[in-house]
Amino acid sequence: MRIPTNAFPNTLVTQLNQLNTRQNRLQNQAATGQRVQWAEDDPAAMQRALELQSSSRANSQYSKNIDFLKERTTTTLSAIRGLQTVLDRAGEIAVLAGGTRSPQELAAYASEVDQLIRKAVTDSNTQQRGDYLFGGTRTDQPPFVLTENANKEVTGVTYQGNTDASELEIAQGTTLSVHVPGANSSGTGPHGLLTDSRTGADVFAHLISLRQHLTAGDTAAIAATDRPALSKDEDNVIYHLANTGAVQSRLETASTTTTSRATELRQAFSNEVDADLAETLVQLTSTQTAYKAALQSGASLLNTSLMDYLR
Repeated sequence: MRIPTNAFPNTLVTQLNQLNTRQNRLQNQAATGQRVQWAEDDPAAMQRALELQSSSRANSQYSKNIDFLKERTTTTLSAIRGLQTVLDRAGEIAVLAGGTRSPQELAAYASEVDQLIRKAVTDSNTQQRGDYLFGGTRTDQPPFVLTENANKEVTGVTYQGNTDASELEIAQGTTLSVHVPGANSSGTGPHGLLTDSRTGADVFAHLISLRQHLTAGDTAAIAATDRPALSKDEDNVIYHLANTGAVQSRLETASTTTTSRATELRQAFSNEVDADLAETLVQLTSTQTAYKAALQSGASLLNTSLMDYLR
């Protein structure tokens, strides 16, 4: 069989090109530490890597959501504790006023209660990152607005929020809301913090009533009406403290889970695309040796002439 004279050179060029391509790919892997950079490197591994990247981005968003909710929950707890302090002091005043007190003492207590009402309004209008916490989904305006009489006494406090609650996803298929509406008189949905028809809580109305009875010197009404009413307010606030604390614990657990998940995803991605440096260097050395050998043998054969056989 006759072999064309250009068969060997063509074969040699093809082999050298293949070795050179492999050498370049291995050099790139050694330099970058990645075995898979393009789909053609390993289609199956690339597909798995893309899926892992998608999962990692979702997990990262869950982590951001959790951090945001944790921050909001911390601020919410602080504000609720402030309200608890107000109610504790109001309860003390209601008890103290039950004894024999002079009109001057009762007037001083009334003035203090008026300041407690203002403090409660301030706590109820707490903001976090520019959003009001206790207005439901109406976060762009103060949820509570007070009105005064000519003597600068608080005569009423109006709620202008709603009972809706937005949610954020903290895991696949799992959403959580940390919104606490300031008031809810509907009898359904989340409990209101300061006013709730199911528990009988109505902080501002009860504090205003206490102040009015102190001003009038009506200690009997304070004992019969205000003290039981304030007790309902305190119980409702304690409920919210416990509930918000439970949400905070749940967020801590979710945060730990997303952190562990992020580590797992990074390891899985590394397993798919990262190169084994030791193995890559061995293959690179072997390929470079083969490339040099092919060059040398090719050069030797191509330099052979007819005169070599006539000597």
